[in-house]
Amino acid sequence: MRPTFDALMLALLVIARVRIDTLADAAVLPLRFQDVARQPFLGRLLSPAAMNAFGAVYADPLALVLIAISFVSLAFYLLVDGLRDRLPVGLTARLKWLLLIVIVLATVIAPTLKLILLRQGSGPASYSHDGGVIQTEATIQFFLDGRNPYQADYTQTPMAEWGFDEYRTALYHYPYLPWTFVFSTPWYLLSQALLGWYDQRFVYLLLFLLMLALTPGLARRGEAGDSPHAGSPALALTALLALNPIMANDILFGQNDSFVLFWLLLALWFWRRANSAPALGWLSPHTLSAVCFGLACASKPTAWFLAPFYALLLLRSGLAGRRLAWRGQLTGLIWRLLPAVVAFAALVLPYALWDFDALLDDVWRWSNGTASQAYQIWGWGASNFVLALGLGRDRFAYWPFWIPQLLLAGPALVWLLRRQWLDNSLAGAAWRYGLFLFLFLLVSRFLNENYLGFILAFWALGYFGADHE
Repeated sequence: MRPTFDALMLALLVIARVRIDTLADAAVLPLRFQDVARQPFLGRLLSPAAMNAFGAVYADPLALVLIAISFVSLAFYLLVDGLRDRLPVGLTARLKWLLLIVIVLATVIAPTLKLILLRQGSGPASYSHDGGVIQTEATIQFFLDGRNPYQADYTQTPMAEWGFDEYRTALYHYPYLPWTFVFSTPWYLLSQALLGWYDQRFVYLLLFLLMLALTPGLARRGEAGDSPHAGSPALALTALLALNPIMANDILFGQNDSFVLFWLLLALWFWRRANSAPALGWLSPHTLSAVCFGLACASKPTAWFLAPFYALLLLRSGLAGRRLAWRGQLTGLIWRLLPAVVAFAALVLPYALWDFDALLDDVWRWSNGTASQAYQIWGWGASNFVLALGLGRDRFAYWPFWIPQLLLAGPALVWLLRRQWLDNSLAGAAWRYGLFLFLFLLVSRFLNENYLGFILAFWALGYFGADHE
């Protein structure tokens, strides 16, 4: 009997996750063995004899134990999958979910908590990402002090200790939008009160766990005619979002794409329930969905690219079965989008009025290469051809990437919106949004690997997400 698709998917993901983490350990964290042994809590999880028995290898002993737990859990998962025709359907599902939870704990949650603790013993510029953790924590402090984070520079923060000198242009720019630090501030205050210190990954972990709890509610049901043992789209989608080879690493080190992903998926989760859940007074699921979408857009510009597809989803759910003139349809759509606009404006407008030029410089000019200290041509995209062909003076020179973006992503958007109009589903919107964003970033100034992890999450939702149910 063949394995189910969720079993094969999980095997691929676990192997990829472990290999990526061990490569990272060997390449960029060579001293972690000593740091783990010195850390007051982590150093006591294994006996001194056990620590000595492992020796100084390419990964610290705790990492190897967690890897072993992951593969043992995977083995049991595959055994349960192989015995699914002899086990009750409910028992098979419960065992699989339990084993997936153990794997997520061993490969994502525990390693992230370990890096958080190691950072406390090694300094704020260690074991973390520069923008998603170090800079955002500094921004929270600016926010509490009443300073404009888009006017400030970060030369007197731990950001100045991170990375290579010639590539530290982010010291003069905060490229994220206000919801990132506004939402995080209460958690910063709570952590300081309880622990006396804070790590931005506390927020990312919390939203990551909430996202995984919501994920089964976004998955499609099994195909018509499928056997109850054929495989679970909910399991496969949850595994892909939890063990995404790139985005799971973003959780570990604290890049903020998971933050944006949570608010977008929450918006889609509320949208899916709009036709089945009763309104809570004026807080209908449609309103909550739009507010969450506005919050995502007030976090990072990558969320903006979902707007046209999300608008078509609102048009479908709000006006299904009603024959209205185009003006009526447009009016209905505007009213459904209004909560998103209000949420976005409430967060962004104060900073735009405070200093619009500073906001524009940090969020837009820095990334497109027109700021005085611009982000470099970087990443895995077609921008490398600009350097390879000698079309740019160096990595920091301006080049008009908006031209290939317009030529490639512009027609693609028209075609994708037409396809969405004909197949206006949650899964279709997720897939087409991911494709549109990929094409846009492919010919942009930089296509960083974390963007690909973010896009992969929406492609997974496009494949395993809800159709016209």
